[in-house]
Amino acid sequence: MAEEQAPEGAHEPEKKQAKSREWALRVGARRSSVWFFRFIRRMIILFIFPWLRVTSEGAHNLNLGGPVIIAPSHRSALDAPIIAGVGHRRMRALGKQSLFVNPVAAWVVAALGAIPLRRGEADRDAMKSARDILDSGEAMIVFPEGTRQSGPRVAEVFDGTAYLASKTGAPIVPVGIAGTETALPPGAKFIHRSRVAVVVGEPIRVPQGRMSRPAMRELSGRITTDLQAALDRANELIRPD
Repeated sequence: MAEEQAPEGAHEPEKKQAKSREWALRVGARRSSVWFFRFIRRMIILFIFPWLRVTSEGAHNLNLGGPVIIAPSHRSALDAPIIAGVGHRRMRALGKQSLFVNPVAAWVVAALGAIPLRRGEADRDAMKSARDILDSGEAMIVFPEGTRQSGPRVAEVFDGTAYLASKTGAPIVPVGIAGTETALPPGAKFIHRSRVAVVVGEPIRVPQGRMSRPAMRELSGRITTDLQAALDRANELIRPD
């Protein structure tokens, strides 16, 4: 008798599903998550900052009250933790969906304030979640360049940052971060000892309301200019004397 074939894919392991956006928002809203964030921020300041000899300018602009969009350059996975250490507020962020697959890792990133984002597609639900977070008066990290880039030049700035600002009235704070690409390049497992500088620019105030496409592109251009100026200054600070 012929051996019966198993259905196609029957022996393939099931792919784990990422935690939902609603789950991440619930975890991030808990009081225990705020205390966890404060603990991690303290560890970053005590251990990572001395190792990287972190210096900063304009840090007071990270501590504005009410909704704020923190718009940093993006060169390393260290960027968000470094910003969290320089500022005093807890900062929410959009994180790639793969971070929310492992249950333990998912809880950690959600407790630190992240919500999952489906990259490579128009994720309107994530943008709505970002708007809700800003409307509730929180600060949120939004990388204007999208994914991690390389080098001293700011890459193309997407209109998502300008869109969020126009819909919520939140000011945009450009942040240049230099040295993190050397400290933790893609694929590295350890943080290399180096110098890191963070330069926080002046807030860009945006009137709330409907914004035309040309106006949005103009605002994205302003973000690019101010972010480049902050990144240039940060690179100056890490150059050897």
